[in-house]
Amino acid sequence: MRKRLLKIALGIVITLLVVTGVLMLYIQQVAYFTPPQFPIDAITKVNVMEDSGLFVYEQNWFRKSESGLHELYVEGDAVQRGIAMGALTQSLAHYQEKVFTDQINQMVPSAFYRKVLMYFIGWFNRDLDKHVVEEYQQEIYGIAQYASPDFDSIAPAYQRILNYHAAHDIGHALQNMSLVGCTSFATWGSSSQDSSLIIGRNFDFYVGDDFAKNKIVAFINPDKGYKFMMLTFSGMVGVLSGMNEAGLTVTINAAKSEIPSAAATPVSLVAREILQYAATIEEAYAIASKRDLFVAESFLIGSANDNRAALIEKSNTETALYQVEGTQLISTNHFQSNQLGNTELNQTHKQQSASVYRYERVAELLQEQGKNTIEKTAALLRNQQGQRDKDIGMGNEKLVNQLIAHHGIIFQPEKRLVWISTAPWQLGKFVCYDLNKVFQLNLNANREIYESDKEIKADTFITTPAYADFVKYSAYRFAFAPRENLNPDSVVAWNPNLYHSYMLAGDYWFDRKEYNQARKFYELALTKEIATFAEREHITKNLATCITKAP
Repeated sequence: MRKRLLKIALGIVITLLVVTGVLMLYIQQVAYFTPPQFPIDAITKVNVMEDSGLFVYEQNWFRKSESGLHELYVEGDAVQRGIAMGALTQSLAHYQEKVFTDQINQMVPSAFYRKVLMYFIGWFNRDLDKHVVEEYQQEIYGIAQYASPDFDSIAPAYQRILNYHAAHDIGHALQNMSLVGCTSFATWGSSSQDSSLIIGRNFDFYVGDDFAKNKIVAFINPDKGYKFMMLTFSGMVGVLSGMNEAGLTVTINAAKSEIPSAAATPVSLVAREILQYAATIEEAYAIASKRDLFVAESFLIGSANDNRAALIEKSNTETALYQVEGTQLISTNHFQSNQLGNTELNQTHKQQSASVYRYERVAELLQEQGKNTIEKTAALLRNQQGQRDKDIGMGNEKLVNQLIAHHGIIFQPEKRLVWISTAPWQLGKFVCYDLNKVFQLNLNANREIYESDKEIKADTFITTPAYADFVKYSAYRFAFAPRENLNPDSVVAWNPNLYHSYMLAGDYWFDRKEYNQARKFYELALTKEIATFAEREHITKNLATCITKAP
């Protein structure tokens, strides 16, 4: 798999080199986003007061909970919100940008290739600002006033942060590297124990463990639209998971995309617009229909007003609303509507990816557990068994819990309650926030604001030897991870039921032309539950070579 990805990357780079000179000239002269216009006195450095860990600027505040989650409250118009976000989270934003760029440096070790990639993204996103509404441009520009100058060599702060909002979308284009593979579901009516709408999701988006350490629970009180909360990270105004005061929730799941040809609205900013301005599924659909995406995405919308959930599915060119007759809805990483679900691209993706297996596993678990509750939702999000409770190896992409999640989150919209996982992944305790209370707070002292009596305890798995073994295995999990110190026997011992352990061991010996050794591991890999068609193809191709070349 790693060699295949490197070959693809090399082909892309060679193509890019042909046009690099033209792109560099074009970008330097043309592809520059004009910042939004403010009154000159609005762009000012502000003084943030700190009191025992509570940071305050006017009515806005920022603190770190004992849970490890950071909590942020901002209010006002777009400029005021952006300035408050930037000023209050400045040191965290500097750290976040450093670990993000460090991860990119690890994924693309060559400084030359990174430069080429930077210019390509600059060219590709040259019209990005034309697809971002003025309100969010202003918010981002306010944040940019506090960005670190250490990264100005990449681009000016406003350009960088605006482009970062498309990082999730770029991750979709890298789906074959297993950077994106989310799971979400909803139950209501007869499928929930108290008939209320319950939504659970794992946000499986990976750009390094360090990047996921400093999550922010942001409570936004805008001058227009609904108050809302979202789980985010410093510098991000788009929405990955969130709920508003009207009881509408939004989560996003990647689907298979055509290769994009031009920039459009980042998915997270469409989700943000829905969360800020919609109170019903119909209103959410109307907003989504107005925006173009350059990737394919499913938005799972939960609505207290409708007492149900639905999927808004968007390809590069079409929008579809998918609703079910029953009282539960599941979303993994393929489309389900008649309009978009029957395309050749989606059908091929269903056959070759882990999405359908994971979908069926969620359906199986919902059937087994009976009427859903908040506690059952957390347990389902943490589940590490394959279909029919088979052990298919820790971290398998076919699992609901792939031990990769940036966060797990649970919503109960009618009660305006949200539970958010703490580290590691979705294994730490889930802490609960009550939106009815948070937006009434006048936080003048550093204190906890989550509902301690509604806490869901941490998964006991994190105390086991298996967890410790997985942490050791995970250092070699991704194609861009260093492999210099890999010991093939150790990798297999740490995660003996996962096909990928044997694939790594096989690749280790294959690269050293030890074909008999490689063959043994590849044959064992084929006896395990393999996540994707591409990985099975990689194993069988290398195995055939081993059989041919082995003495």
